[in-house]
Amino acid sequence: KFMNVIPAFNCLDEESLSQWIARAGEFLPPGHWVHLDISDGEFTPSLTWNNPARWQELAGQYGWNLEVHLMVESPENVVRAWFETGAMRAILHVETITPESLEAILRISEQYKTDVALSLGLETPIEVLRPYIRAVRYFQVMAIIPGPSGQKFSPLALEKIKLLRALRSNAKIEVDGGINALTAAQCKEAGADFVVAASYIFWGSDAKGAYKELAQI
Repeated sequence: KFMNVIPAFNCLDEESLSQWIARAGEFLPPGHWVHLDISDGEFTPSLTWNNPARWQELAGQYGWNLEVHLMVESPENVVRAWFETGAMRAILHVETITPESLEAILRISEQYKTDVALSLGLETPIEVLRPYIRAVRYFQVMAIIPGPSGQKFSPLALEKIKLLRALRSNAKIEVDGGINALTAAQCKEAGADFVVAASYIFWGSDAKGAYKELAQI
């Protein structure tokens, strides 16, 4: 089967986000997933566009499914606003939660009939996920330090995919960071279900071609 590719928007301001959305709109059909990076400048060094109330105005016409990647401290304080605006899945960093905050987030998620995924930072050992391995079905492995697009893929991620697959055989595993044709193939071979790509798709002149290339892996 082909690799599931989720185009990602990692934008500093509304102007660049609007441009990336318009480019994605040229080739992504309704019902496809898109990934929105939200960095708060505290958990990450960078700060991105972050305005849940505006998302539908900017992208609602395309009918995509939104997963929002919350690279933020205290995600329990912001997750509801994203579900309100139509996000279907929220990705939280395991480094930012406690069993209590995850429970609160899962209760909110239940109200909106959405999904929650747990992300593991590049330098965080897989052991940190163990207490939560049955709490959710979706997991994300970071192949870069959480933050800006364009970073280089770390092979550490491949080992983590294999370990995670061994811990939870029916998990849905997404890989984020440094994705190109070569690294996407490596992720697939290691056992990943999805890859997330921002710079590989949107930094070149042919977003549609780059997306198609990844989707055929």
